[in-house]
Amino acid sequence: TADTLFIMTENYLEPDENGYYGPSKSQVKRDMHALQELGKQLIELSNEKLNKLNLSETLRVAIKDAQRITAREGKRRQLQYVGKLMRHEDADAIRHQLDIWENGSKEQAKAMHRIEALRDLLLRDDKALTQFFDEFPLADPQSFRTTVRSARKEAQQNATLPENKAPSRKHYRQLFQTIKTIVEQAEKA
Repeated sequence: TADTLFIMTENYLEPDENGYYGPSKSQVKRDMHALQELGKQLIELSNEKLNKLNLSETLRVAIKDAQRITAREGKRRQLQYVGKLMRHEDADAIRHQLDIWENGSKEQAKAMHRIEALRDLLLRDDKALTQFFDEFPLADPQSFRTTVRSARKEAQQNATLPENKAPSRKHYRQLFQTIKTIVEQAEKA
Protein backbone atom coordinates (compact mmCIF):
# COMPACT_ATOMS: atom_id res chain seq x y z
CA THR A 1 0.00 0.00 0.00
CA ALA A 2 0.98 3.63 -0.33
CA ASP A 3 1.20 3.98 3.45
CA THR A 4 3.94 1.36 3.65
CA LEU A 5 7.39 2.72 4.38
CA PHE A 6 10.36 1.05 2.80
CA ILE A 7 13.51 0.62 4.82
CA MET A 8 16.65 1.39 2.83
CA THR A 9 20.05 1.42 4.52
CA GLU A 10 18.37 1.77 7.91
CA ASN A 11 16.72 5.08 6.96
CA TYR A 12 13.00 5.53 6.50
CA LEU A 13 12.20 7.12 3.16
CA GLU A 14 9.16 9.23 2.53
CA PRO A 15 7.48 9.32 -0.86
CA ASP A 16 7.81 12.37 -3.06
CA GLU A 17 4.83 14.34 -4.42
CA ASN A 18 4.15 11.60 -7.00
CA GLY A 19 4.21 8.78 -4.45
CA TYR A 20 7.66 7.45 -5.44
CA TYR A 21 10.12 6.31 -2.81
CA GLY A 22 13.33 7.11 -4.62
CA PRO A 23 14.90 7.77 -7.98
CA SER A 24 13.57 5.84 -10.94
CA LYS A 25 15.48 2.93 -12.38
CA SER A 26 16.28 5.08 -15.42
CA GLN A 27 17.67 7.87 -13.24
CA VAL A 28 19.84 5.42 -11.31
CA LYS A 29 21.18 4.12 -14.65
CA ARG A 30 21.91 7.67 -15.92
CA ASP A 31 23.72 8.47 -12.69
CA MET A 32 25.81 5.31 -12.98
CA HIS A 33 26.77 6.12 -16.58
CA ALA A 34 27.78 9.63 -15.47
CA LEU A 35 30.01 8.15 -12.78
CA GLN A 36 31.56 5.78 -15.32
CA GLU A 37 32.31 8.74 -17.60
CA LEU A 38 33.90 10.56 -14.69
CA GLY A 39 35.91 7.41 -13.96
CA LYS A 40 37.05 7.34 -17.59
CA GLN A 41 38.33 10.91 -17.20
CA LEU A 42 40.21 9.90 -14.06
CA ILE A 43 41.84 6.98 -15.88
CA GLU A 44 43.23 9.41 -18.45
CA LEU A 45 44.85 11.63 -15.79
CA SER A 46 48.54 11.60 -14.95
CA ASN A 47 49.71 10.16 -11.63
CA GLU A 48 50.60 13.67 -10.45
CA LYS A 49 47.04 14.92 -10.91
CA LEU A 50 45.53 11.73 -9.47
CA ASN A 51 47.56 12.23 -6.31
CA LYS A 52 46.13 15.73 -5.93
CA LEU A 53 42.57 14.39 -5.84
CA ASN A 54 41.01 13.19 -2.60
CA LEU A 55 40.31 9.59 -3.67
CA SER A 56 39.99 6.43 -1.62
CA GLU A 57 42.89 4.03 -1.86
CA THR A 58 40.65 1.35 -3.39
CA LEU A 59 39.62 3.68 -6.20
CA ARG A 60 43.20 4.85 -6.72
CA VAL A 61 44.36 1.23 -7.14
CA ALA A 62 41.44 0.45 -9.49
CA ILE A 63 42.35 3.48 -11.65
CA LYS A 64 46.00 2.46 -11.82
CA ASP A 65 44.94 -1.08 -12.82
CA ALA A 66 42.68 0.36 -15.53
CA GLN A 67 45.58 2.42 -16.86
CA ARG A 68 47.68 -0.74 -17.23
CA ILE A 69 45.00 -2.92 -18.86
CA THR A 70 45.22 -2.98 -22.64
CA ALA A 71 42.65 -5.65 -23.53
CA ARG A 72 39.40 -4.07 -24.67
CA GLU A 73 37.01 -6.25 -22.66
CA GLY A 74 39.23 -6.14 -19.57
CA LYS A 75 39.41 -2.36 -19.75
CA ARG A 76 35.62 -2.13 -20.14
CA ARG A 77 35.07 -4.29 -17.05
CA GLN A 78 37.63 -2.34 -15.04
CA LEU A 79 35.93 0.89 -16.09
CA GLN A 80 32.62 -0.46 -14.78
CA TYR A 81 34.36 -1.33 -11.52
CA VAL A 82 35.81 2.18 -11.30
CA GLY A 83 32.30 3.56 -11.91
CA LYS A 84 30.95 1.38 -9.12
CA LEU A 85 33.65 2.65 -6.73
CA MET A 86 32.84 6.22 -7.75
CA ARG A 87 29.48 5.89 -5.93
CA HIS A 88 31.38 6.32 -2.66
CA GLU A 89 33.36 9.38 -3.76
CA ASP A 90 32.54 13.09 -3.84
CA ALA A 91 31.87 13.28 -7.58
CA ASP A 92 31.03 17.00 -7.56
CA ALA A 93 34.38 17.90 -5.97
CA ILE A 94 36.20 15.72 -8.50
CA ARG A 95 34.31 17.31 -11.42
CA HIS A 96 35.08 20.77 -10.06
CA GLN A 97 38.82 20.02 -9.86
CA LEU A 98 38.85 18.50 -13.36
CA ASP A 99 37.09 21.62 -14.66
CA ILE A 100 39.73 23.83 -13.05
CA TRP A 101 42.52 21.79 -14.62
CA GLU A 102 40.85 21.84 -18.01
CA ASN A 103 39.62 25.42 -18.14
CA GLY A 104 41.48 27.17 -15.34
CA SER A 105 39.66 28.72 -12.47
CA LYS A 106 37.54 31.81 -12.92
CA GLU A 107 39.76 33.64 -10.46
CA GLN A 108 42.85 32.84 -12.53
CA ALA A 109 41.13 34.04 -15.69
CA LYS A 110 40.08 37.29 -14.01
CA ALA A 111 43.62 37.82 -12.74
CA MET A 112 45.09 37.27 -16.22
CA HIS A 113 42.57 39.67 -17.78
CA ARG A 114 43.45 42.28 -15.15
CA ILE A 115 47.17 41.93 -15.95
CA GLU A 116 46.48 42.16 -19.69
CA ALA A 117 44.40 45.31 -19.20
CA LEU A 118 47.11 46.81 -16.98
CA ARG A 119 49.76 46.03 -19.61
CA ASP A 120 47.70 47.66 -22.36
CA LEU A 121 47.09 50.72 -20.18
CA LEU A 122 50.81 51.03 -19.40
CA LEU A 123 51.62 50.90 -23.11
CA ARG A 124 49.20 53.78 -23.83
CA ASP A 125 49.46 56.12 -20.86
CA ASP A 126 52.42 57.60 -18.94
CA LYS A 127 50.18 58.49 -15.98
CA ALA A 128 49.38 54.80 -15.58
CA LEU A 129 53.06 54.18 -14.82
CA THR A 130 52.92 56.54 -11.83
CA GLN A 131 49.70 54.90 -10.62
CA PHE A 132 51.31 51.49 -11.04
CA PHE A 133 54.20 52.45 -8.74
CA ASP A 134 51.72 53.87 -6.21
CA GLU A 135 49.85 50.57 -6.17
CA PHE A 136 52.95 48.36 -6.26
CA PRO A 137 55.72 50.19 -4.37
CA LEU A 138 57.97 47.09 -4.28
CA ALA A 139 58.49 47.23 -8.05
CA ASP A 140 61.94 48.34 -9.23
CA PRO A 141 61.10 51.61 -11.07
CA GLN A 142 64.20 51.73 -13.26
CA SER A 143 64.00 48.20 -14.69
CA PHE A 144 60.21 48.36 -14.98
CA ARG A 145 60.36 51.65 -16.93
CA THR A 146 62.93 50.05 -19.24
CA THR A 147 60.61 47.10 -19.86
CA VAL A 148 57.68 49.43 -20.59
CA ARG A 149 59.81 51.55 -22.95
CA SER A 150 60.98 48.47 -24.84
CA ALA A 151 57.40 47.22 -25.22
CA ARG A 152 56.23 50.64 -26.43
CA LYS A 153 59.08 50.84 -28.95
CA GLU A 154 58.25 47.34 -30.16
CA ALA A 155 54.58 48.31 -30.57
CA GLN A 156 55.56 51.36 -32.64
CA GLN A 157 57.79 49.22 -34.87
CA ASN A 158 55.01 46.67 -35.29
CA ALA A 159 52.62 49.41 -36.38
CA THR A 160 54.85 50.26 -39.36
CA LEU A 161 55.39 46.66 -40.51
CA PRO A 162 54.06 45.51 -43.87
CA GLU A 163 51.03 43.22 -43.69
CA ASN A 164 52.88 40.07 -44.71
CA LYS A 165 55.46 40.37 -41.90
CA ALA A 166 54.69 38.94 -38.46
CA PRO A 167 54.96 41.42 -35.57
CA SER A 168 57.52 40.95 -32.82
CA ARG A 169 55.94 40.24 -29.41
CA LYS A 170 59.02 39.62 -27.24
CA HIS A 171 58.87 42.79 -25.12
CA TYR A 172 55.06 42.72 -25.08
CA ARG A 173 55.18 39.25 -23.47
CA GLN A 174 58.06 40.25 -21.20
CA LEU A 175 56.02 43.18 -19.87
CA PHE A 176 53.12 40.84 -19.13
CA GLN A 177 55.39 38.44 -17.21
CA THR A 178 56.99 41.31 -15.29
CA ILE A 179 53.60 42.71 -14.25
CA LYS A 180 52.41 39.22 -13.30
CA THR A 181 55.47 38.67 -11.09
CA ILE A 182 55.05 42.05 -9.39
CA VAL A 183 51.33 41.46 -8.76
CA GLU A 184 51.98 37.97 -7.35
CA GLN A 185 54.71 39.32 -5.04
CA ALA A 186 52.35 42.03 -3.81
CA GLU A 187 49.64 39.44 -3.08
CA LYS A 188 52.08 37.32 -1.04
CA ALA A 189 53.32 40.30 0.98
